[in-house]
Amino acid sequence: MSRNAQRAEPLPAPLFNLPMTLASGQVFHWLPDGNGFAGVIGDRPVRVEQQGECLWVTPNDATTREEVCRYFALDHPLETIYATFPDDPAMREALAFCRGLRLIRQPLWECVATFITSAMKQVKHISQISHTLRQRYGRPVTAPWSGQTLYAYPAPEALAEQASEAALRECGLGFRAGKLYGAAVAVARGEVDLQALEHEPDDVVFKALCRLPGVGPKIAHCILLFAYGRYAAFPIDVWIERVLRHHYFPRRRKALTLPQLQRFVAQYFGPYGGYAQQYLFHHARN
Repeated sequence: MSRNAQRAEPLPAPLFNLPMTLASGQVFHWLPDGNGFAGVIGDRPVRVEQQGECLWVTPNDATTREEVCRYFALDHPLETIYATFPDDPAMREALAFCRGLRLIRQPLWECVATFITSAMKQVKHISQISHTLRQRYGRPVTAPWSGQTLYAYPAPEALAEQASEAALRECGLGFRAGKLYGAAVAVARGEVDLQALEHEPDDVVFKALCRLPGVGPKIAHCILLFAYGRYAAFPIDVWIERVLRHHYFPRRRKALTLPQLQRFVAQYFGPYGGYAQQYLFHHARN
């Protein structure tokens, strides 16, 4: 156990790969900290370090441990989920490569905003933008294990009241600045109530999300998957479209449209299509 980890019982984390999960394009603000990672879950500073099938969590109070379990989806029955994957060469390779990767349960607004800012950007740039937004508009929190200042993701009200499209452009967002600012204003005013959508059917949530500036079908599916836990949601970006065309339609001369691909993945990948998508995505990128 490192000097930063508290001397207390670790969290059981069987079939979990922490570094891969954090590097898989789901979240973009966690920082290496010795042999572990430091970040903020909601507004709670957390340090996590994996040793075998255990996680050392700092602080090690009951609330933080519960938050870490929920955030990293340690309750997901991965072997059961794997059993729903189609048995084909592409999926077998992706599963072998990604075993232990879990879908993070992200805070609603943070997930919406992050994927709006991620459009047409590489992971390094998304991470830079995330940290800049946090430092300029987020609430500072002190890491109890080091005294370091970390930052929560800025609330929509903070962006709507303290920022502007021009100010957000200075954070490196480019054309996304207006989209993020517009979405923050819409959520802050209650035009789209993210919390109220949690109990609505997928199609209702999808349509409501698409009313937000900067949210189209791909980003709406990302939010359904990573924020609302709708695990059949299957976001299709450039990477995934290439994977689908190469592995599942190699001889088709006329390319399938996006709606046709969406119908295919819904039928083929089943109730945990979102997990299959993330495994195919991470495997293809690496």
